Parts: sequence; structure tokens; C-alpha cells
Amino acid sequence: MTKAPPEIDRTTSPISTKAHHLKHHHQRTLSPFSFYSPKLSIYILATCVILFILFHIQYSLQTPPLDPSSPSPSSWSLMHQWRRVINTTTLTSSSSSNCTNEFRSMADKLRHSVTFLPLKDLRYTQTALQGHTWFMSSMYDMHEEGEVQYQQFPSDSSHGRLLCLKGHDNHDGSWNYYALAWPEALPFNATLMKGLTFVSYNHYNYDNIWHGLSAMVPFVAWHKKNGCEMPNRWVLYHWGELRLNMGLWLKTLMEATFNGPPYIEGFEGFGDDSKPVCFEKAVVMRHNEGGMSRERRMEVYDLMRCKARAYCNVSLEGRSAEVNENGVPVIGITMFMRTGPRSFKNETAVIGIFERECAKVDSCRFMVAYSNNLSFCEQVKLMSLTDILVSPHGAQLTNMFLMDRNSSVMEFFPKGWLKLAGVGQFVFHWIASWSGMRHQGAWRDPNGDKCPYPEDDRRCMSIFKSGKIGYNETYFGEWTRNVLDEVKTRKMEEASKKGSASTSSGCACS
Repeated sequence: MTKAPPEIDRTTSPISTKAHHLKHHHQRTLSPFSFYSPKLSIYILATCVILFILFHIQYSLQTPPLDPSSPSPSSWSLMHQWRRVINTTTLTSSSSSNCTNEFRSMADKLRHSVTFLPLKDLRYTQTALQGHTWFMSSMYDMHEEGEVQYQQFPSDSSHGRLLCLKGHDNHDGSWNYYALAWPEALPFNATLMKGLTFVSYNHYNYDNIWHGLSAMVPFVAWHKKNGCEMPNRWVLYHWGELRLNMGLWLKTLMEATFNGPPYIEGFEGFGDDSKPVCFEKAVVMRHNEGGMSRERRMEVYDLMRCKARAYCNVSLEGRSAEVNENGVPVIGITMFMRTGPRSFKNETAVIGIFERECAKVDSCRFMVAYSNNLSFCEQVKLMSLTDILVSPHGAQLTNMFLMDRNSSVMEFFPKGWLKLAGVGQFVFHWIASWSGMRHQGAWRDPNGDKCPYPEDDRRCMSIFKSGKIGYNETYFGEWTRNVLDEVKTRKMEEASKKGSASTSSGCACS
């Protein structure tokens, strides 16, 4: 079931009385903080009159009449006060009116002073990933030691101002804009969206499960740290360009993590791009997992693993609960295969090597699966049965965090990657560390397609990137035996310490 779109308010300009109708049954109400409220004018007038009366009553009681034939002091005081009230009513009304007009003028000036800047600052095109990002470049992040880097609106750093966005362009981020505005003086014709909004910037995309997950992790960390507060909507950007969807795997993981399908805001029904949208509360992430400590990352991956297993009705007890008929912990070894680029040239031979080594170990269970034909929950189930993940370099390895902590990963590369692929080739070393796994190294094929240029020429990477992977039977056999021995020893030690299968009391933020 699709999550119902969240409630919004629309703040209407005093010079415009035309009603705007939105899709999704959005409610249209006047902001209670507007300086144009008639109630506010009445309150100001009444307050001024009461204060004026009290002041003059006090003054009259301290000044008795000099003429003995005049009325009694109390009668004189009341009559004198009444005359003063009558004589000054016009002046008081005028002063209140002037005060209200000043408030209106101030609100107008604040509205006119709201300045929208491009979401994508082209001055930083060449250094978009270095230091201060080109997305919302005038803003600085909030950061505590070991926590995510983020922006929150309103906050002390924004001086209580809300985040406002304008423009829905999905081809050029420099045509989309952002600004800050006080809630009492939102831009003219602005729509106020209630609840919590997550605003995500991703330098890559939301279809690739690795790049998409990297953009989502900081939101899960913020959610966990802030009392498991749930977002009402997501606003997704890539290079400042609006994106309207996530890949299915990522979307399902977020549905599991946040107890419901994510509502991705597309701003349909808000009129043209010139009309701004402001958010009652917004959290912006633009550095992925940058700044997070390893301990904090592991907590986040633990939460997502637990939530994914609960969503897919997979046991939360962990691998230590599974033993064979002799009471020996079962070791699951899974070959997670690819088709096309970076697949094995001779799958049958490679599968045979790992299958033979597994057969030599009591309680070892061997499985082969392909990443392109499994649903999200089928992948969650498969990883819950896996202690050793064997797979070529590729996005499918992102699933490793769904294994139990301390599980092992064996990775394979085609020719040429070590010299030319850059730091991106190590992402699965990183996620293994961040999620509490053991990366057991990588094998790099020394043979492969020929490049017409010197092999350290950057142009060769276009050839090597999609290359296929051969095999070395001797090396693969010895490597597998070593990893199996390590895993078996560790699992036996864990079983002896626990004495019985571990149990889980459920997930955090449930």
C-alpha cells in the first residue's frame, strides 16, 4: 500500500486571494503566525487600551483634588479617568493601527528579503566532492564527533528559519533553488509542508544499491539518534536535479527500516516552478556516511539488518542457532554470481573448486545464487544463511551487511583494476569494516583483454572495467581452505561460550 502523502499548509500573500488547490487532499489553512491576522490586531488594540487605563488609574489615585467643594476623591478620580479615556481613545486606536501597520511592513520586508540561491553552485563544479560541497554551498553542516554531518531547519544555526525550495527541474540542478525564511514571514505564495522532511543529496544515483545505500545510511543514523523520529516525506536530489524514485531494493530496505513505504515528494500540484515550498522541519544530508565513527556505522547496519529480517519474516537469532545432527555449527558458503560484466569466464570450473573445498568440511553447506533474479526478501534470506560470501566486485556485494556480524567476504576483480580503478574499488572493504564483517582479501586476475595503449593509461579502464574474471585453481583452493578453517574455529568458540543458541529481543526503533 502506498503511504498517504503528508499534510501541508499554504501561506497566502495578502495581495492574493485566489485559492490554490493541491493534489493528495492537502489541507489549505492560514498560518497562525501571520502578521496579517485580524485576531492579532484586536489583541494589540485591547492590550494597549487596558495598559493605558491601568496607568492613568494609578496616577489619579496618587493625585487628590485641591478644591474642598469638589466631589469626593474617588468620584473625582473616576470622572477624571473617564474623561481621559474618552479624550484619548482616538489616539490609542491610532497608535495601535500604526503598530499593526509597522508589523505588516516588517513582515513584507522580511518576505522580500528572502533570497533564493541555486542548489547546484557551478563555481564548485571541479571540486564537487572535495571538502565543502557544491550542493547548497552557502550552508555549513552540524557535526558532533563520530556522528553524521547534517543540516537541520529550523535550528540555532539557522536562527530559527525554515528551509524553502523552489523549482522542480530534473535535468539541471542550477535551475532549482533554496532559501531560508522565518515561519512568520514565508515567501509570497509559499506552501508550508508540515512534519519532518528528509532532503537527500547523492552525487551518484538511487538505483545502484551501493550508492543509494550510502546516501540513506546517515538518515538512519539521525533517525536512531533522535528518538526514532519518522519522516513524512523524502526529497531526493542528484547534482541538484530532482529525482522521483529509488531503486526497488533500496526502497524496500527503507520501507523495512522506517515501518512503511517512503513517500518521495514530486511536488505535483504545486503550480509552476516559481512557487516556493517551505518545510516545517527538514534534515539535509549531503556527505553520505562521512564523519561517522565505525561504531556508529555498525549500529546503523545492525538496525537495518534487524529491520530487514523482521520485514521478511527471517529469524533474528543469527547463524549460531543452526547446527547439524552432531551439534556442530553449520557453515554456509554462498557464491553470489553475476552475469555479463565482471562475471567468471568459466563458472562451472570456479563453482567446482569452492564446492569441493566445502565438501571436505563437516557441516559446510554450499549454495550458488544469482543477484539479478532474487527479490529483496530472497536476498535477505540468503544472506541470513551465509557465513562466507564469494562474489565478484559489484553492487550485489552490498548485501553483505545482511549477514551476521563477523561473517567473511571473498572478492574477485578482472585485470587492470588495481592500477586504474581508483579508491572506488575498495568500497566493499569499507562496508565490510563498517558493518562488522571480515573482508578476507581479493583476487585480481593478471590476465584479460588487451589494451591498445600502455596498461597504466587511463583510457584502458574503459576496456578493463567490464572485463571477465578467470581463475587459479591452486590459489582458490588454498584460499578457501584457510577461510573455512578460520570460520569453523570462530563458530566453535562462539558456540562453546554461549552454550546455546542466542536469542533476540527485537530491533531498535520498532
